[in-house]
Amino acid sequence: MTTALPESVFGTFDTGNTAWVLISAALVLMMTPALAFFYGGLTGKKSVLNMMMMSFGSMATVAVVYVLWGFSMSFGNSLTGDDDILGLFSNPFSLFGSDQLMATDGDKVVLWGDDGSGIPAVVFLAFQLTFAIITVALISGAVAERVKFGTWLAFTVLFVTVIYFPLAHMVWGGGLLGGGERSFAAWIFGSEDGEAKVAPVDFAGGTVVHINAGIAALVLAILVGKRAGFGKTAHRPHNIPFVMLGAALLWIGWFGFNVGSELGADATAGLVWVNTTVATAAAIIGWLAVEWIRDGKPTSVGAASGIVAGLVAITPACAALTPVGSIILGAVAGVLAALAIGLKYKFGFDDSLDVVGVHLVAGLWGTVGIGLLSKDAGLFYGNNLKLLVIQIVIAAIALAFTAVLTAVLYYVLKPLGWRIDAEDEARGIDSAEHAETAYDLV
Repeated sequence: MTTALPESVFGTFDTGNTAWVLISAALVLMMTPALAFFYGGLTGKKSVLNMMMMSFGSMATVAVVYVLWGFSMSFGNSLTGDDDILGLFSNPFSLFGSDQLMATDGDKVVLWGDDGSGIPAVVFLAFQLTFAIITVALISGAVAERVKFGTWLAFTVLFVTVIYFPLAHMVWGGGLLGGGERSFAAWIFGSEDGEAKVAPVDFAGGTVVHINAGIAALVLAILVGKRAGFGKTAHRPHNIPFVMLGAALLWIGWFGFNVGSELGADATAGLVWVNTTVATAAAIIGWLAVEWIRDGKPTSVGAASGIVAGLVAITPACAALTPVGSIILGAVAGVLAALAIGLKYKFGFDDSLDVVGVHLVAGLWGTVGIGLLSKDAGLFYGNNLKLLVIQIVIAAIALAFTAVLTAVLYYVLKPLGWRIDAEDEARGIDSAEHAETAYDLV
């Protein structure tokens, strides 16, 4: 059953802002094939096709699910005016199929939000759809080379439905982790005129995308178990140029991710572009500095990984920091992530492609770092601790929410079988799962 949309959501769209968000959506969509190159290059030559297919499979399943009930669960109540469900998610059936977004009132269309940006709601759907896809694809790197493809596809559908859509609603759709009067932020420091006095900041997905994917990756890596020979056999990248290509395309696509989240072509979008660039550059320097000091050599994989760490960290903070603050945030992210990737050996979990070390650690730092480096409310600018407290609380709740539910999904899908056979793992997952090999002449 669908819900009629109120007249207040209809208006005249802005062609310039609409064009920019459509371009941004295309850039973010490109990030998932870019991730396929990045992850594919990091795996062995007998696993590259499966690794890339996990990203492409995410594109297939999540896009369909998002249009059917994902947008409705994440943002439906913002258009229908209905109450959400306990601040956790919107009614998945109120905008089921998303066709209602194409309703018209004379020459007016359904717009997203009341900020005057003039973005058609269906364009906002297109933009948000790409976020859901990349979030799920990120998780795949933690379980590379050992998971059944069919189980992975089932996981993608359940993960976005049970975890991603509710978290997107809670942070961006007026739910418990946002800045409304029924949010955790309002409960902690109070509200005024229907808004939390100290609202959390997550401009483009520090909690929704990176902390979410990072902690899910950690849980799956632990529960699925280690690759054969982990800690004894070197698992080296088979194609570093693929890694560099993927990192470059991710960096380009990330301008859609961050700058597009402004939903307009304006001065703030320009600041976000600059902050995204310098934070990423600083993270490369930070990561390579660690390698230089620790190992004596800066590596190509380190530079590529530093790119991703910087992009992850600046994602939630890109509109709240100055360029200098962004440089500091990025440099620290590069150092922290470079140090964190060794934790899997210390604690004995096989995070194959360092999703935890990069996305979880840099995502946490980027989210919490806002409380220190925000120009308007950060501690380092002479402000109080309130924003820092809120950022820590929101990050902690997101961690717990995703960790618990990811574990539940693991056991729900256990009857399907998570691991390929040991013999197939030794032979190569590409051949076992897809009857293909990437390099027949090698």
